[in-house]
Amino acid sequence: MRVLAIDPALRNTGFAVIEETAAASGRRRQRAVAYGVIENPRALRQSGCLVAIRERLVEVIRDHSPEVCAVEGVIYVQSYRTAITMGAARGAALLAAAEHGMEIYEYAPKRVKQAVVGRGAADKQQVAFMMRALLGLSETPPPDAADALAIGLAHCYAADPLRASALVDRPVPL
Repeated sequence: MRVLAIDPALRNTGFAVIEETAAASGRRRQRAVAYGVIENPRALRQSGCLVAIRERLVEVIRDHSPEVCAVEGVIYVQSYRTAITMGAARGAALLAAAEHGMEIYEYAPKRVKQAVVGRGAADKQQVAFMMRALLGLSETPPPDAADALAIGLAHCYAADPLRASALVDRPVPL
């Protein structure tokens, strides 16, 4: 199974493609196929950022053929403006996946951290360190890419009966 994982934001959208295979022992193994951050400059208008997010994710989908999509769930923000902006970025990302017929699953940020770090209040550096360790990466990924890798791993863990208990809540299909 290949998972496209997305940590949406207007200026820095993290993405990752995680591949899960079954090992001879019956255990499942995950590896990072691709990951990165879609960086949009401050000078680029919101509409341009949304187009850039969708276009770059379409390229990732075409290059790596993921089968499903996992996205970070909506988080609480104090500013309605921030919520609207984040929702727009999330919509652009989800549109790219939906256009390619992918099933989309949503994971709460605390549940993702709980699944991959062991505690829901882990900071970004802890998540990045664990992604490097769990996926055998040669370098620590940037924070937004690390978050996307963690979302992808959480989706893989949710499908694994031996690890599903790490996610108290089951994934929410969109």
